[in-house]
Amino acid sequence: QVQLVESGGGLVQAGGSLRLSCAASGGTFSNVAVAWFRQDPGKERKFVAAISWSGDSTFYADSAKGRFTISRDNAKNMVYLQMNALKTEDTAVYYCAAGALVRAREDDYDYWGQGTQVTVSS
Repeated sequence: QVQLVESGGGLVQAGGSLRLSCAASGGTFSNVAVAWFRQDPGKERKFVAAISWSGDSTFYADSAKGRFTISRDNAKNMVYLQMNALKTEDTAVYYCAAGALVRAREDDYDYWGQGTQVTVSS
């Protein structure tokens, strides 16, 4: 079983950058795809980006393309989300999730972290 812990959230001004980290333990992390989702209060969780187990394939939501970059370091059991040119609408709790395949649906991921808050001020 894979345990995930996110970090790196915080308060940043619009136009700024943050790098989120997802640390994994347990299970075989190098065999799983990992994704980032985000959730606004009172709204459904939305897909942001995903990366294959090897790191060779990545997949982004339209809102993240060109601004966010997902990457992983299997030797360190880490996945990262570099977020640049942040907008106020990027404010949300960000979650990392692990599953068998690179997908954009919540239901395709079996393991979830507790989330990290990102707040972008104007």
